[in-house]
Amino acid sequence: MTTPPATAHAWASQELATARFGDARLTKRLVRIVADKLANPTGSIPQASGNWAATKAAYRFFASKQVSADAIRAAHAQATLQRARHHSTILLLQDTTELNYTSHPNTTGLGHLDSALCFGLKVHSGLAVTTDGVPLGLLHQQVWTRNAPSKERTGRKRPQEERESQRWLTTLAEVQELVEATTRLLVVADREADIYPLFAAPRDERTDLLVRASYDRILLGGKKLEQVAGEVEWQGTRRVVIPANGSRVERTATVSMGWTSATMQPPQDYPKAASAPRPCVQLVVVEEREAPAGVKPLRWLLWTTLAVENWDDAVQVVEYYRLRWLIERYHYVLKSGCGLEKLQLETGAGLERALAAYGMVAWRLLFLTYQARVKPEAPCTVVFAEHEWQALYCAVHRTTRVPAEAPTLRDAVRMVARLGGFLARAGDGEPGVKTIWRGLVRLEDIVAGWLLARGASDHQTDPSLMGNG
Repeated sequence: MTTPPATAHAWASQELATARFGDARLTKRLVRIVADKLANPTGSIPQASGNWAATKAAYRFFASKQVSADAIRAAHAQATLQRARHHSTILLLQDTTELNYTSHPNTTGLGHLDSALCFGLKVHSGLAVTTDGVPLGLLHQQVWTRNAPSKERTGRKRPQEERESQRWLTTLAEVQELVEATTRLLVVADREADIYPLFAAPRDERTDLLVRASYDRILLGGKKLEQVAGEVEWQGTRRVVIPANGSRVERTATVSMGWTSATMQPPQDYPKAASAPRPCVQLVVVEEREAPAGVKPLRWLLWTTLAVENWDDAVQVVEYYRLRWLIERYHYVLKSGCGLEKLQLETGAGLERALAAYGMVAWRLLFLTYQARVKPEAPCTVVFAEHEWQALYCAVHRTTRVPAEAPTLRDAVRMVARLGGFLARAGDGEPGVKTIWRGLVRLEDIVAGWLLARGASDHQTDPSLMGNG
């Protein structure tokens, strides 16, 4: 296809409505790039662009110093805020990843990664998610390069604002400025965020923290975390689904749960430790006491500023923490679905522009996956144009008879996933994002054939379908 599908173009135009680069042509080009990528998530720049002119324009866009990655992200954040306004509470999932470009030695502007022999970009994302697990979009993202480690002023010898751990505090502060004061915020993070400065940082009254404990810190009263956790009384058991990742398959664990209160102390070398805050927090202990043979037992020690007064409160904390997995899926889709680490651009700045653009596509794929689970009976027309769902239905069901009514969103998404290899058997559950992005690539070709077969001249001349150069 030489032009993106109508719905992809319309969505990209709406998502980027506030993007400004000082040249309207650049905004139009970005809309085209994002729409093309959504129609073909796994395709390279030439494959997604569809023709040589659009390919050259995409490369020029990513190389343009007139384009700010921050401006791209800001437009997406504004659209995310519009979606967030419909929810009284949102979760802000924070996580850090790295983009490895070691195999691209000619790319300039890269830095060291966690492995001293690898080079690329470090990325910290703040993803807004509803309390029932639907991603709303990015609200904040930091990208930086790391210089070769210095032997001087390492670790705690550096001021907090100079440490990489400052990213957790910066994201918290900037998102609180963005989100309306009437919306409750719950910041959810993994063990990297278990740092005293985050709990001691100023927070609005509407903002709470939920962080998995990382180390056996000393608490007020002299006891250490593990001792306090060991003294917690079990209040009951619950089944928890542990999602799959690269090293494990999905499974369900039966865990025991209990909770208690604790007061954190500043580290001994913390500036003005004597007068520093002593945050009062809740500790929720989640432990799998009888794990299957050969399986590492699940054990979460969860710090939270939420009130935990009964079993239902504790269960809610655990359910919120389980949603943290979505930020990992977001980074997974960026790398594996959108192929961000395969891009061969000349500079790190160009790669950051591509990250900002492709980040919207990664979010959209996740949104489609989880919206279909949370609102399965919604009409698929909220995502697919008429000719798209008709072509999809007829291709999957091998028929020329178009149904009178559009399928539900769940049914349409499952059909897309079937194109991507989802078997849709009784025990298969709901499709994952990987089969959906594979299916979208096939759907693009199916829709193109459908329009040609139907002689759809109206679609080819509709301005909403036309490319931007």
